[in-house]
Amino acid sequence: MRGWRTFWSDGQLDRSVRRVLPNSFLGRSLLIVLIPILVTQGIALELFYGNYLHVMSRRMSESIVSEIGLSLDLLERYHSHDDRAWLTRQVRTRTQLAMEWHQNARLTKFGSTHVLGPMDEDLVHALATSISYPFFADWLTDERHVFILIQLPDGVLKVDAPRKRLDVGQLWLFVIWALGGSLLLFAIAALFMRNQVRAVRRLAKAAEQFGLGRDIGAIRPEGAREVRKAAVAFNRMQERISRFVMQRTAVLAGVSHDLRTPLTRLRLSLAMFPQTGVIDAGLLRDDVTDMVGDVSEMERMIEGYLSFARGEGAEQPQALDVATVLEDVAAAAVRSGGRVREVVCDPGLVLEARPDAMRRMLANLVENARRLNAAVWLTGYGEDRNIVIEVDDDGPGIPTERREEVFRAFSSGERGGTGLGLTIVRDIVRAHGGDVRLAASLKGGLNVRITLPR
Repeated sequence: MRGWRTFWSDGQLDRSVRRVLPNSFLGRSLLIVLIPILVTQGIALELFYGNYLHVMSRRMSESIVSEIGLSLDLLERYHSHDDRAWLTRQVRTRTQLAMEWHQNARLTKFGSTHVLGPMDEDLVHALATSISYPFFADWLTDERHVFILIQLPDGVLKVDAPRKRLDVGQLWLFVIWALGGSLLLFAIAALFMRNQVRAVRRLAKAAEQFGLGRDIGAIRPEGAREVRKAAVAFNRMQERISRFVMQRTAVLAGVSHDLRTPLTRLRLSLAMFPQTGVIDAGLLRDDVTDMVGDVSEMERMIEGYLSFARGEGAEQPQALDVATVLEDVAAAAVRSGGRVREVVCDPGLVLEARPDAMRRMLANLVENARRLNAAVWLTGYGEDRNIVIEVDDDGPGIPTERREEVFRAFSSGERGGTGLGLTIVRDIVRAHGGDVRLAASLKGGLNVRITLPR
């Protein structure tokens, strides 16, 4: 039980991490580049700021404070005005520290003003360690000097120290250099990664287009070696599949011709069969009519089998106006004795598809309804990035538990058919990257909903 809890917690953590990570390959690749850059620059900043900068700042503060401490010792030993004047001149000359004496003055603030970096803290620590008098360090009044005020028993000593003797350098310059270097490296990495990802995207788009049955031709191998190998393999696969489809289509065309030839001869023979001068001409005429109907049914069945096997693979996609296709299918159905109640389609719907395959697919659906003596409603509309075509009828419909079964080849779900009508429909729809589902229609029969990408 404990192991299951651990596994569930790890799985939940993994899902949480995936939720935060970018979804695209480019985003994840750039994140892989960015994190090491930030970590490296962070380590460099910490090493500089936490080690070198602190050490140098501490040493520079101790140097200034030692000179101030020595000056205070001399001032306490020599009290005369001339001695103090001479001493302040020597300190200014030797140490660059300017000292001013304010007789009977008192400090109102103590400690230090705060600036970016460790300098102010190191100076306060050094002063508190080396000098026993109260003090105040002013870093803000003058950007080029630091004023150190020391409270002595008889007044205040003001020490003007050059800021450059306490400040190692502007910390923000190093931060800008670190961030600027990181951004420059990241931009270079992003440029190279975008070129690599572009090749992967182009390969994925080519595979998607080829899967939809669109002839895109060979793609140009580019990018990293592995991506170029994948592109070459895709071109070879595309060539083999195209060659196979062409060969199969040519063979099936020959088979279609060979099968139709004897049927045509049989139909011709029946048409020329003498129907006069026989004992029962009426009975013979009925038999001939039945045989002609059987021949027509055999031709229709053979055409259905060949359409299913051929899959319309040799036809090239083109831009189709959905409204025009629906009107053509409805008109053909009416000429064949079907009943089409209404055709409704949003204007301007254009679909990239194989024309004959789409018309055959819709004709199969209308023909199924005609065989059941059902009326048909055709509807087309856009939905997000897809085009939806719905075929409704008022026939007996299909029970829910048998709706998936009727898509299988040679299913007995279609009355009087070859068992390939809905199989061909789904085969054509999926070859165009779409899907088809069955449901109960508001008209009382079956609703066939076809979803196709634009």
